[in-house]
Amino acid sequence: MKSALRHLAWALPALALLVGCNGGESAKPQPHAIATYVPATWKDLPAVSDDDLLAGFYAWRSGCEKLKRDPVWAATCEAAGSATASAAQVRTFLEQNLQVYGLRSADNSANGLITGYYEPVYPGSLARTAAAQVPVYGVPEDMIVVDLASVYPELKGKRLRGRLEGRVLKPYDTAEVINRDGAKAPVLAWLTDPMDLQFLQIQGSGRIQLDSGRQLRLGYADQNGHPYRPIGRWLVEQGQLPKEQVTMGSIHAWAQANPQRVPELLASNPSYVFFSTRPDSNEGPRGSLNVPLTAGYSVAIDRKVIPLGSLLWLSTTRPDGSPVVRPVGAQDTGGAITGEVRADLFWGTGPEAGELAGNMKQQGQIWMLWPKGQPLPEVPKVP
Repeated sequence: MKSALRHLAWALPALALLVGCNGGESAKPQPHAIATYVPATWKDLPAVSDDDLLAGFYAWRSGCEKLKRDPVWAATCEAAGSATASAAQVRTFLEQNLQVYGLRSADNSANGLITGYYEPVYPGSLARTAAAQVPVYGVPEDMIVVDLASVYPELKGKRLRGRLEGRVLKPYDTAEVINRDGAKAPVLAWLTDPMDLQFLQIQGSGRIQLDSGRQLRLGYADQNGHPYRPIGRWLVEQGQLPKEQVTMGSIHAWAQANPQRVPELLASNPSYVFFSTRPDSNEGPRGSLNVPLTAGYSVAIDRKVIPLGSLLWLSTTRPDGSPVVRPVGAQDTGGAITGEVRADLFWGTGPEAGELAGNMKQQGQIWMLWPKGQPLPEVPKVP
């Protein structure tokens, strides 16, 4: 899950727009070196307030309904149910049940990149109107998804998507073709701006503000199988924007000034994301762990390094330089979130969260809190 907001916040980091944003499966992961887990002590962790400790612990514990099926976490999650009385009790529980490991990058640095994301809200309609002409598609009826691991176990997590033509499986349509010709898929909603759809696809989930006052919730369902190519990079390559000025705001301003070139801009990214409707709720969007994300205390991580559901200790800053030190739950993933010391902090829904997330491009450190007596994760080697 990843987010962007057209009307209310424009400052998505240039990094995300140039190398790929953090949500869904729309960005192609890049290989990295073996992660280093450095044993540490509880005294090595930066101090955290009682409020942040409790909020982060509760956010992580919300994933235990899923984690209790994992033998690595089952006993810890079972014990976590009774650690609710106070911050002191939570601290005691953590120290008794978890071992601290500092994460190190391939060059043995403890510092890494911490970015932010959020859940956007876009104006739209359930029916096509004069203003709302841009369809948001569900999963196409004619798209076939092949799990390659069923034939080649070494390709676990890899899927092939296409369409049958006779007896031959052909690649599914690119975004350019779908935007031009449509798709054999249900239309979940109609948006008023094609750039809203592009950012919704980059982010992986969001809400559609309907005239009735209801907000329709949408989440990532699938993707057309084509690689993600950042539209910001295309603008730089075309000489339309300097690299250092690429933000969501500058991209949207360019699109408004060059409406005749918007189809060309969108065609530069062949990836296309399909959505599903989610139950109306005030809870956060569901991440890759399939639990609601908690604003300020859930992060997206590289699951090759940090297993989904892990409890982390994060030390970074807000864009204004004020400290952010807290435990967080590793409850989401994203194609552009790759590396050993790397996290994307979920800031919530709406304009304030969007502005904060959009400006978040900070240095930070991460510690992994791992169940005592359990083997550390195995990280794939890069040839």
